[in-house]
Amino acid sequence: VAISVSEDPLIGYYVDVGGEQLWIDVLYATLQHGLAPVSWTDYLYLTVGGTLSNAGISGQTFRYGPQINNVHELDVITGKGDFVTCSSEKNSELYNSVLGGLGQFGVISRARISLAPAPTMVKWMRLIYSDFSAFTKDQERLISMNGVKLNFLEGMVLMQQGSINNWRSSFFPLSHHSRIASLISTHNILYCLDLATYYDHQSDKMVDKEIQVMLQGLAYIPGFHYEKNISYVEFLNRVRSGELKLQSQGLWDVPHPWLNLFIPKSQILDFNSGVFKEIMLKRNITNGIVLVYPMNKNKWDDRMSAITPEEDVFYTVGFLHSGGFDNWKAYDAQNKEILKFCSDVGIRVKQYLPNHNIHEDWKNHFGSKWKSFLERKHEFDPRMILSPGQKIFNNNYYQAF
Repeated sequence: VAISVSEDPLIGYYVDVGGEQLWIDVLYATLQHGLAPVSWTDYLYLTVGGTLSNAGISGQTFRYGPQINNVHELDVITGKGDFVTCSSEKNSELYNSVLGGLGQFGVISRARISLAPAPTMVKWMRLIYSDFSAFTKDQERLISMNGVKLNFLEGMVLMQQGSINNWRSSFFPLSHHSRIASLISTHNILYCLDLATYYDHQSDKMVDKEIQVMLQGLAYIPGFHYEKNISYVEFLNRVRSGELKLQSQGLWDVPHPWLNLFIPKSQILDFNSGVFKEIMLKRNITNGIVLVYPMNKNKWDDRMSAITPEEDVFYTVGFLHSGGFDNWKAYDAQNKEILKFCSDVGIRVKQYLPNHNIHEDWKNHFGSKWKSFLERKHEFDPRMILSPGQKIFNNNYYQAF
């Protein structure tokens, strides 16, 4: 069955999903049972097998972990052609290899994903900051609070070249655009905290009180606090309308020179001053979205193949440029400059959705996990037929192994 919801006395509700299914279809199918997965990507028109081969992250990750942490079981076709059912208890080596394994060990044909009761509504908030240190301090405080009803947290960088309402979501009321624009002119760069609390008709009376408690003491610019109520589906699928709009203008199927990084918490202030305030402001080309938000490492499982920095809290920074056919090289050059800056000043950055051309860079990317990554490749795909385009395995080196 392509998408099938069941209940188990030990693990509760779950959904069995074909690896080829899109997350948007998983959402609609599980909602028919009043249930939904808890961890999502920001864009839902991606395959289950695809996001599980990377990690699957968004604003829920700080609380629920990445999507790979919410999988009970997989069916995998390995590079040897074996069809194997695996989980953390059974054939665990393959299970841990494949989750976050960049498609190097097997093809996911089925995933069993954890479900929880689905909310119906979302209180969506945006707060604007001019001080990066206050912005990150508040983010870190919010993701560490227990018992607070916060389901989603992301952050964005706002600069003059970008539009105030970007393609990923129209949020700020039109009547406030000039007010926000003049604030950007004053500061050159602002930081926007994106928060959401889920609720349903039973809990809607309490939600405002809970949010009041949550927002107490936050250091955003007074008067720059926006909120709206939308349906759960509308919130999770918020990027789709922007995509359709860009498609209608012929601006979707263009080069996307994106760069996604994980930055250790201890180095995020250096990253802000060196990248956001220096490289980006000087080049003055960034008109896409720049995301910046923290995650808790204890919500990740280090036995899996996905790579994260060695700190309890780390940030994801996503440069989601929408380049044209004429200017993508400028974004590419900026991405290279950002990576060079991190290397020069010793910021221990890890790429998410990594793209390395040199074997040595892949070894550095995997770090202490390289040896086991290599052994797992040898075990599950000895002829190296899966995902060779990533150039992770240099043939000469590999044959000498």
